[in-house]
Amino acid sequence: MESILFVKLFVSVILVLTLSAVAEHVSPKAAGLLAGYPAGAVITLFFIGMDISPEFAADSSVYTMMGLVATQAFVFCYFKATLYVKKFTIAASSVFAVIGYLVVIWLLHYIKLNKFLAALLPMASIFVFVYLFRAIKNVTIRKRVKLTPRILFLRAFLAGFIILAIIATAKLVGSRWAGLFQAFPSTLFPLILIVHLTYDKTHVHTIIKNFPQGLGSLITYTLCVSIFYPASGIYIGTLISLAAASVYLLVYRLVAVRTG
Repeated sequence: MESILFVKLFVSVILVLTLSAVAEHVSPKAAGLLAGYPAGAVITLFFIGMDISPEFAADSSVYTMMGLVATQAFVFCYFKATLYVKKFTIAASSVFAVIGYLVVIWLLHYIKLNKFLAALLPMASIFVFVYLFRAIKNVTIRKRVKLTPRILFLRAFLAGFIILAIIATAKLVGSRWAGLFQAFPSTLFPLILIVHLTYDKTHVHTIIKNFPQGLGSLITYTLCVSIFYPASGIYIGTLISLAAASVYLLVYRLVAVRTG
């Protein structure tokens, strides 16, 4: 289990730093879309499948899929808090977002799940949150900060601290709750904090606006894991699931470009 923790921590920190660079050098919109890519889920579910069984990992993926509804509630609550809280905005928005996430997963854990319902609810919620975020304007970062070793260290420390806190919390709860906790935005949350601390809330809003669309790749991945891990094993199942998640993002990108 220590190997899982180390690999997930290392990859997640690198991913957060990469996404923050994407937000600065490409656009917050691109970072928001890519934040939904299942990098953390790949590591977690792969090692669960290796250490326990592919069937157990497949069952966990169903709860993770369902928990993505709460993930979107998290960013919605963060967004709303930034609109109304004038003092200690980042801290208050973070607290409000975490509370919103916990409330939603508490409600979700009462639902008796199957693969169809676990995929349908988060996919349907994407359309809901895309509608709720429709008025947000996409903005770019025009004046980037100079990346120094100190800034990179602080960003890595912030990301690592949040990821470790999430993992530690998940270990304290039962397996059903743990599956739901896997959906906590362990990559997105540090990214939001880094951008918010460094730039402006409008840049954070752009990330939030585009995150639900990118989250479709994670839903695609976890759904494929639930199907292909028991049928094909963790190695082939991971490759198929990653390919499906990547195809989702590529198709979305092509459709978005054509529709403007």
